[in-house]
Amino acid sequence: MGFFAERAANRAGTRQRYRTASRMQRRRSWMESKMGMRQDFDRKEEEPTEAAPAAAPSAAPEPDYMAELERLAQLRNQGIVSEEEFQAKKKQLLGI
Repeated sequence: MGFFAERAANRAGTRQRYRTASRMQRRRSWMESKMGMRQDFDRKEEEPTEAAPAAAPSAAPEPDYMAELERLAQLRNQGIVSEEEFQAKKKQLLGI
């Protein structure tokens, strides 16, 4: 392979790696915003979360968080969510 052909191939490979990394970052960012991961770590307000459990001690939220955990486990298995993100969200959902 000639010098220019090798250089062009290298450039194309670099461009493809950049596009793939950029696409993966956008997908991760989108999933974080859908799951509420971004807001969870940005929130500084602790008072409304303390008042909410006292107001609604019903059994209805239980299936919701189970479904959410199953969905997060699927995302983790697909590689969209890292293990650390999964554990953080699981602790938040379970109130640990």
